[in-house]
Amino acid sequence: MSSACCFLNNSLLPAGDISCQLNLRKNGKPIVAASCTQITACLGISVQTSESKKSLEFGLKSKELIEAEAKYLVGTYARTPVVLSHGKGCKLYDVEGREYLDLTSGIAVNALGHGDEDWIRVVTGQANTLTHVSNIYYSIPQVELAKRLVATSFADRVFFTNSGTEANEAAIKFARKFQRSSNSNLENPPTEFIAFSNCFHGRTMGALALTSKEHYRSPFEPVMPGVTFLEYGDAQAAREMILSGKIAAVFVEPIQGEGGIYTATKEFLESLRSACDEAESLLIYDEVQCGLGRTGDLWAHEAYGIYPDMMTLAKPLAGGLPIGAVLVKEKVATAISAGDHGSTFAGGPLVCNAALTVLEKISDPGFLSSVSKKGEFFKEVLERKLGGHGHVKEVRGRGLIIGIELDVLAAPLVDACRLSGLLVLTSGKGNIVRLVPPLIISEPELADAAEILLDCLPSLDGSSRS
Repeated sequence: MSSACCFLNNSLLPAGDISCQLNLRKNGKPIVAASCTQITACLGISVQTSESKKSLEFGLKSKELIEAEAKYLVGTYARTPVVLSHGKGCKLYDVEGREYLDLTSGIAVNALGHGDEDWIRVVTGQANTLTHVSNIYYSIPQVELAKRLVATSFADRVFFTNSGTEANEAAIKFARKFQRSSNSNLENPPTEFIAFSNCFHGRTMGALALTSKEHYRSPFEPVMPGVTFLEYGDAQAAREMILSGKIAAVFVEPIQGEGGIYTATKEFLESLRSACDEAESLLIYDEVQCGLGRTGDLWAHEAYGIYPDMMTLAKPLAGGLPIGAVLVKEKVATAISAGDHGSTFAGGPLVCNAALTVLEKISDPGFLSSVSKKGEFFKEVLERKLGGHGHVKEVRGRGLIIGIELDVLAAPLVDACRLSGLLVLTSGKGNIVRLVPPLIISEPELADAAEILLDCLPSLDGSSRS
């Protein structure tokens, strides 16, 4: 029996017994012929046995680290059993050397993929210059990033945070302060909020109160009071509630990511804007997941031409470094005074310079056009290949935020894709496959992903209904 270690299609196959003669070739020429010999080199060959295939599922390095994670970390995450070590472009590699096509982007974060050379150069240079000073002092990258965000959006001013949930917390405070400042003659100015079914705004206590799924909120109740959840898209109910005079602000995602890739209609957002103007409530767009080029527009709401008073951002802005932002109109900014809010880490030189690089690349009209084109291509391929399958109810989305709704839970399909070298996410009630690849992904890579999804659909047979 021979023991071999070899790379197969860029995936590392752990050592295993191969009971056959190996004819190893390089550039079409034989290197060595071996039978019952010990092969120590790792060479590109096209041999794979059923036993070695099974060994791809789990490796010793992964097992050891997963056991250590269970011992030392608080168990807040139900992690996928993959230990990733490095990535390049739209590919990720685990510690055993297996290659994955990444359609998760770290949950819509890595818009430029992994290892973007310009991003690395800027981050390395800034790390060698100045990393953190706090907001006691001024720093150049923070001001430059704010100027760039204002120049490319509806906003007049920016407040930086470290994450999406922090951005929504800041927006809650700003909305309350705005109403108090604007209604100083009232003993009880508007303090309540509207959010919508299937929405997700974060896990800190204020943002959690705005998140519709009860299983997120119930373990931590009582959460912040004064939030009413309405059906996403129900313009009439929202209008009536806004005009009650109690609503400080309305939080809405133009496209719901975590909730299931549901897209707002123009009529819905127009109605919200009109009612908020009439009642002097604030309209707040949460574009933490759907913003910054994901839809093919720089901001998801630009496709509607209906603009908010505030917008929250985070995920892709610094290319994987922690950042969030609240973009606000001047009327909101004038209500905020020194000391009303703050952060030690937010808007530091390192993350802001990284964000400038990301924003410069993504805001290029040619880049955005390519996202739209690839999104249309991917959606068409998915509809053609998967649309007739019995378990597939709908393919929906815009740009490169796409959902495949199933009539069963998506977990078996997600697992089968992973074992076939494709990483995807779920959303909604667990019955939607969420596809949010790096925005740099190529059409051939998208076609490969669609083929893997098609090949893995049989994994859903026998699954329980969602």
